[in-house]
Amino acid sequence: MRPTVLFALLVSYGVRAPVGKALAGFLFLAMLAGPAVAEKVHIVAFGDSLTAGYGLPEHEGFVPQLRAWLEAQDEDVRVVNAGVSGDTTAGGQARFEWSLTAELQGVILILGGNDALRGIDPATMRSNLDAILETAAERELEVLLVGMPGPGNYGPDYRAEFEAVYADLAEKHDTLFYPDFLAPLGDDPAEALDFMQADGIHPDAEGVARIVEAFGPSVQALIERIRSE
Repeated sequence: MRPTVLFALLVSYGVRAPVGKALAGFLFLAMLAGPAVAEKVHIVAFGDSLTAGYGLPEHEGFVPQLRAWLEAQDEDVRVVNAGVSGDTTAGGQARFEWSLTAELQGVILILGGNDALRGIDPATMRSNLDAILETAAERELEVLLVGMPGPGNYGPDYRAEFEAVYADLAEKHDTLFYPDFLAPLGDDPAEALDFMQADGIHPDAEGVARIVEAFGPSVQALIERIRSE
């Protein structure tokens, strides 16, 4: 409908001519613009085998299940799987920058599990994650930092120092923070094994589903932070 037709209709309903003409022009431009539609958000899930979906059919891995969960919540988001099995925080730091494509707006950072398995000094892990977060900040990427449970076999001091790394860096870099990726599997190690693959390290499909159900709202918070920029 052209502005002249809108103007005639408005005048016929008793709108004064000067006001009607201006209002008609505004309405016409609004019609051309159409409804506001939020643009797709682009996020990378950057991590190790837990992110990659080790040992599972592709559709049962963490990223595919997360995509399906977000789609069910009507989130218009693309999540790229950048998980590499066996990666430590050092390996992640080495490949992080060249993994970032131009359209990315956010990062889900899930690293540290292999550092724990190898007993790597938490100070080294801290330095590696800090460097990754610095790069993300330089690229103006929003980050959801995901913690991992510290291993108990190196003693309580190691475990406490390991777990403190995540909270400290989340505060330092003002990132969103999810304290424990594996927490949805239960506090009791014996109970958690019910949702693990035979290796006792990687979640099975049901375990991943539990993780995604608990973790999804934190990803929505990341999406909201990106959209509010």
